Amino acid sequence: MNLRVIGLGAAVVAAALVPLAASAGPAGSPAAPAADGKTAAAPALLAGIDAPAASPARSHGASRAACGPEVVSPDGVEAQTCVLDERHSGERDTWARTYYRNATGKGLGAVLTLMGPGGRTVQAHCEVRPDDEPGVCETPREPSRGTFAEYTAVAEFAESGESALMLRSGSNSPDPAAS
Repeated sequence: MNLRVIGLGAAVVAAALVPLAASAGPAGSPAAPAADGKTAAAPALLAGIDAPAASPARSHGASRAACGPEVVSPDGVEAQTCVLDERHSGERDTWARTYYRNATGKGLGAVLTLMGPGGRTVQAHCEVRPDDEPGVCETPREPSRGTFAEYTAVAEFAESGESALMLRSGSNSPDPAAS
């Protein structure tokens, strides 16, 4: 069997267990070491929202997701950014989505940028309320050009009306073998 299929199967099983772990521990619990020695993201950010960690193949119709790590700023902003795509009627749409939580007590602005082949970019500007509730910002869906591996996304969070960057979150580059 192909190692990629085995890895995907293991990821799906692990993803199915994340919601159980999220409901068992207190919100905001520290990250725990993963089996591979890397730090696993605490499930607090994505608990309660339909995130790719919970269901990559079924996240709002997405058939593929390439997500970066969950990142946290010292100010209290948490985010995870993904590139998603969906095949329908023989065509494919690609878009970016960032999952966030804002515990700063201040309203923030987020700029989410999807970068694709040929220098093409799509942006979304989102207001991020200061209520510490999980939220989602996403770009419009666009017809795909090129391969899935040619897309990346970056979300940047700053205090509304300010230019000082508080947090930058990026998608992991998809596997170059994925098309």
